[in-house]
Amino acid sequence: MLNLTNVQIVYDNTIEAVREASLTVGKGRIVALLGSNGAGKSTTLKGISGVLYPEDGEIKGGQITFENRQLTGLAPDEIVRAGVVMVPEGRRLFDQLTVEENLVMGGYTRSLSDARRQMERVYGLFPRLVQKRSTVSGYLSGGEQQMVAIGRALMSSPKLLMLDEPTLGLAPQVSEEIFEIITRLCRQEGMGILLVEQNAQMALAIADYGYIMENGRVVLDGEADKLLRNDDVREFYLGFGEGGSRKNMRDVKHYKRRKRWLS
Repeated sequence: MLNLTNVQIVYDNTIEAVREASLTVGKGRIVALLGSNGAGKSTTLKGISGVLYPEDGEIKGGQITFENRQLTGLAPDEIVRAGVVMVPEGRRLFDQLTVEENLVMGGYTRSLSDARRQMERVYGLFPRLVQKRSTVSGYLSGGEQQMVAIGRALMSSPKLLMLDEPTLGLAPQVSEEIFEIITRLCRQEGMGILLVEQNAQMALAIADYGYIMENGRVVLDGEADKLLRNDDVREFYLGFGEGGSRKNMRDVKHYKRRKRWLS
């Protein structure tokens, strides 16, 4: 489905945010994209979605293809119509619109009949939203807003769903509910998922494959279960030291210097 090959993204023609990044997301696969703040994860998703221009970002090199179609240079609405949709960090709802009005906005690329079918599908996935359909979205809880954000993305019937920090600021129980929905979309509907998530352990627990970014480049990748067992990943991203003991940041403050994959 989605293939990135040696992608380079630059801001203001001077700041290289992503350099020679390559990754693949297949049909019916969950791929986790992990890394510290500023590693280039969100920029990668924006590059795929074609929404770098508001921040003066530009793809300077490499290729981004989806189902063998070149995405680089396409307008954001064309990328959505191709089947690639992103749920941005922070949800970015229309706060003054109701839940249902937000969902309607997400179905703008579909026919009226298809949009109605998709809306019923969203309400089936998120039953909690049925009672909130007439509620102004700005008054929803964080978890409910995230459900609306995912639902809005699903209104366009994506083949590939990209999520940027979907559990940020959410209670553990709500986070688990969101991850259950993500897993269901992949396993039952064959949707490809590209997941950017700070909770590395939770992300790798549901993912098939994972990539780790540092300083704008992919420095490690592999099957998710192998990454969960990798000593470096356990220490630097899951917070466990030797013998399974959890380490604090004071213990690993010089971790970048000691990372074997950067040596």
